[in-house]
Amino acid sequence: MDVSSLLNCYLDSCKRHEVCPNSAVLSWFSEAKVQKSCQEKCNIVVSLNRLKNDDIPPLIDAFLALDLSDIDSVDVLDHGSTCVLNEEHILSLMNATKLKLRVIDLSSTSLKKDFLRDLCHVGLPCRVLKLRSNNIQKLDMVGRFMRLQTLNLDFCTSLTSLQKDCFSCMPNLMCLSMCETRVANLWTTTEVLAEIPSLLELRFQNCVCCKDTGPCNLSSGEKGSLNVINTCSYSAGETTIGLLSLRESFMAPEVHRKTDNSSKVDERKFLGYLQDRSDGSPSPLHNLRVSPKPQNEVQYKSKNVSGTSNKDIWHHPSPICFEKHYRAYMVASLPRLAVLDNLPITKKEKETSKTIVSEFYEYLPYKHNRKKNVVNILQKRETGTSGVHYGNSSKLKQTYCYGKSQCFFSRSLSAARFGSSMWPSLHPVSSFSHIYKEENKRLRPRQFEYHPSNSSLMAFGTLDGEIVVVNHETGNLVGYNSSIGMTNSVLGLCWLKKYPSKLIAGFDNGCLKLFDVNHMPAKLGDRSCGSGAVHFEDFEQLTSVHVNSTDDQFLASGYSKGVALYDISTGKRLQVFTNMHREPINVAKFAHHSPFMFATSSFDKDVKMWDLREKPENPCYTASSSRGNVMVCFSPDDLYLLVSAIDNEVKQLSAVDGRLHMNFNITSTGSAHNYTRSYYMNGRDYIISGSCDEHAVRICCAQTGRRLRDVYIEGTESGKSIFVQSLRGDPFRPFNFSVLTSTMRPTAKQEIIKVNLLASSHDADESSRDQGQAHRSSSLSCEVIRA
Repeated sequence: MDVSSLLNCYLDSCKRHEVCPNSAVLSWFSEAKVQKSCQEKCNIVVSLNRLKNDDIPPLIDAFLALDLSDIDSVDVLDHGSTCVLNEEHILSLMNATKLKLRVIDLSSTSLKKDFLRDLCHVGLPCRVLKLRSNNIQKLDMVGRFMRLQTLNLDFCTSLTSLQKDCFSCMPNLMCLSMCETRVANLWTTTEVLAEIPSLLELRFQNCVCCKDTGPCNLSSGEKGSLNVINTCSYSAGETTIGLLSLRESFMAPEVHRKTDNSSKVDERKFLGYLQDRSDGSPSPLHNLRVSPKPQNEVQYKSKNVSGTSNKDIWHHPSPICFEKHYRAYMVASLPRLAVLDNLPITKKEKETSKTIVSEFYEYLPYKHNRKKNVVNILQKRETGTSGVHYGNSSKLKQTYCYGKSQCFFSRSLSAARFGSSMWPSLHPVSSFSHIYKEENKRLRPRQFEYHPSNSSLMAFGTLDGEIVVVNHETGNLVGYNSSIGMTNSVLGLCWLKKYPSKLIAGFDNGCLKLFDVNHMPAKLGDRSCGSGAVHFEDFEQLTSVHVNSTDDQFLASGYSKGVALYDISTGKRLQVFTNMHREPINVAKFAHHSPFMFATSSFDKDVKMWDLREKPENPCYTASSSRGNVMVCFSPDDLYLLVSAIDNEVKQLSAVDGRLHMNFNITSTGSAHNYTRSYYMNGRDYIISGSCDEHAVRICCAQTGRRLRDVYIEGTESGKSIFVQSLRGDPFRPFNFSVLTSTMRPTAKQEIIKVNLLASSHDADESSRDQGQAHRSSSLSCEVIRA
């Protein structure tokens, strides 16, 4: 069927649908006739902004015969339609073109969630797809995109993460662009991208003069080895796509020049266009990171590819670009990649990247450099062999020291399970809901602590002054206290070690109480008068409490320059130490093994060590940070202090003299209100760190400082931003911790989320179903709680 027959088919369909032929559609067929007469490739460009809803059904009828026609390809483009088109009609139109479909550009269309879901779950036979929508949050393109070679998701500013198998149906995908999205997780992102067998070009930020993913045409050097890629031309079967020739489709009319050479662009006009766009439409991510620079700029200062100053090279970076050594990690993790962020990847850079990654990142815990099988490790543990080879001998070394053997196998098992999935198990501690009898209200956690000797217990205090003790393994309520007239937030909690049923709580109004869980009702909503609670003298503007190692004294600190010492047995305040710092003290912490030694941290940027035996008038030593200190804590063996200052300044000091042992070099955001908190995990092997303006928890080796992984805490409800308020490592389970999170919109919500790095999110889903069945079959009358 020639073009004329296809046109007649369109006109006949217009008659049947009783609509007038669209003049734009007629011009498309006329252009196709001209192309055919000149023996050129015959391509129809469908501009959605030239169509109305009534125009689409006749066009669909005509396109259903495309397979039998002389038309070589069809592009569907949208540059901002004044008419709201029926999205079902658009999808039907694209499907009608079948294998003739080449380019889809929906970057100017306001796409609804249902349309995006259908498109992503069904798929399309196009070779180039460009989407731009604020409704895409988690990329889950599970439909058939078998012919797709180029995917552009630039400016999808709600896109935060890539689902595990989102590219599994795109075996021919070679070019991927995700500039100015909210993708931030370096670990899960590279894990997903590594599964794309054909990926050659990738970018999360663009060179100022580049519209596609290929290497910058203005860059100097390194072109010779990438001639094929520099032309941006790839072959797929019998069809060859010149990506630079598609620049016309992806470029706004005001920056496109009609020249004989379609790959040439008026640089001055193009740069001016970008500047105008930048001035007129400020990036929604502009203030996400302030001080750090995208990593390509840091590592490639010598490559001024645009001829402008370095600060002008990289535009529209996604948050992932601000991770330290972002480029090196990407290059090392994606060995088939040829171009990253419009810069070619050389053989030398690949080798350098491997060195950088091995220096600053841990592939697996405890220096394991390859994934191992859990079953094999268990078999070796049973037979008493460590599996370690020595010299040229093929014999395995036998491990006779039982203690060392148990530690070795425990760490090996952790490393094997850790490497099994990049998506750890996350589920709320309070994954159960409860409504008070008299009012519709939820518990709102503000502080929490694991029990020091009972691995199943956790206590948390709420913004409304309630003390709640739960079995975080089963979800059962163990104790609840809501004193009459108390509506102040619980800011401090600390369990006693020798008396495991007791804990001290401090409230923001200065009230201090000692509770006994054995005297607390195990029913939510019971209003008690605080029976069994011991009251201490108030400490004004309280923020933290901490009990010493012998359970006879505790410290209280707050928005003051001193701390107070209390006697637990008598309930009396023994002494107030004043003017210990120049600004308010955020935290005072006793050592784990000495009842006299304690450390304080303050916004005056100092951390100080004190000894009660020497009357705390002068500190044992003072160590300083560059920003105000948010908190300090001792390592479990008291050898180190972990200090956290504002905006991700995390350091480990020698507890003996305060000398710097390790700087973890976590990227700052530039925010003066990004309060950072850090704790130990797995004894003192690793540290976890989170900040109140971010939703990521960083995990670093405490001895080497190398980053093991970041865990991003994502909300289950759309439109909500999640922030890390506090966190704690599980003292009994390796690579387990909990995070107190807060959401700010549309309504504030607090929740404690458990993270298990040794289990996958799939395992967590099955576990949740099992727990749900257990709860339904349980005869316990315990109410369930939701924060």
